[in-house]
Amino acid sequence: MGGRFVILVADSVGAGALPDAAAYGDAGSDTLGNLSRAVGGISLPVMGGMGLGNVVPIRGVPPVGRPTASWGRMAERSPGKDTITGHWEMMGVPLSEPLAMYPGGFPAELLAAWKRAAGVPGVLANRVASGTQIIEELGAEHQRTGWPIVYTSADSVFQVAAHEETVPLETLYAWCREARRLLDPLRVARVIARPFVGSPGAYRRTYNRKDFALATPHPTVLERLGAAGVPVIGVGKIGDIFDRRGMSEDVHTEGNADGLRRTVEILGRMERGLLFVNLVDFDMLWGHRNDVAGYARGLEAMDRGLPPVLAALREGDVLAITADHGCDPTTPSTDHSREYVPLLVAVPGRDGVPLGTRGSFADLGATVAEFFGVDPGPGESFLARVQGPIR
Repeated sequence: MGGRFVILVADSVGAGALPDAAAYGDAGSDTLGNLSRAVGGISLPVMGGMGLGNVVPIRGVPPVGRPTASWGRMAERSPGKDTITGHWEMMGVPLSEPLAMYPGGFPAELLAAWKRAAGVPGVLANRVASGTQIIEELGAEHQRTGWPIVYTSADSVFQVAAHEETVPLETLYAWCREARRLLDPLRVARVIARPFVGSPGAYRRTYNRKDFALATPHPTVLERLGAAGVPVIGVGKIGDIFDRRGMSEDVHTEGNADGLRRTVEILGRMERGLLFVNLVDFDMLWGHRNDVAGYARGLEAMDRGLPPVLAALREGDVLAITADHGCDPTTPSTDHSREYVPLLVAVPGRDGVPLGTRGSFADLGATVAEFFGVDPGPGESFLARVQGPIR
């Protein structure tokens, strides 16, 4: 059953603080609203026409009377504000307990076991840090010693940074695979390989990043689709997030523009199935660096890149645009923020309708499941609402 369902995750593009945001240190966070006000307004004519300004007040993106897409927002039911938690809940696996975090760094005995098992020569840092700042601080020492830079954040992550000319990529990935094995019992969400290049004062991270994710506690919508013979294509870091379970194809990308180009290319050859795309630059390049102007330009670039995607849709397709958490670049914090996420759902030939505030990200997974005729799991499908009468 079903034709083609496309999900574009604008990674970290939150839509206002959740009621419990203060418990996470995120009171007042509003990625879309705050950054739009900070830069004096942003121009998003495509997403604005789809109803984005109807979801949350955005300077420069006014509400419209007849949006071309259905519009609303989703609340995160799971505790946490990280990529894994958001994407898992989106695909029908909400969590009841948060994944493990290490604000004081990782235990010495764990690092000792990792060094022995993986042949890691030594470890630098082992503390909470901004990824861009830590490589500037310790990049030269890393290159001199060959020791990887290990750091974490306010998320459940074990991040390993290494210069591509000092540590070969395959060695870095092997170190991370061994860390993943050791961290599984501790419920750490992701081990992330963070390769970088350049020289002191001019280091930059590359798109050879690779995530090694904890297995979900039970099957996702993606796995149920795969078992039913429905093609599932992951674009960007989707494959890493779900450890490629249930996926028929995993497509690597180098940023948002590449991700949108790949989306159009795949739609040109895809007859049926789920196309699940993550656009990571909002989070990786601008959110964590508190780059307000860069984030705003990135949103405008995404908006300009959407018309070819919309033009590639055909009768019976569904396109959903959403996010996995916030990362408000206007706040002092460089970490993710506990926010609602926007939800825009375009169906060719159908008028947009209000979708309200959804009680869980899992509503999107339930909608995908109903579209393809598989068990929806938790969540409440909104498929019938968005597939209303033909215009």
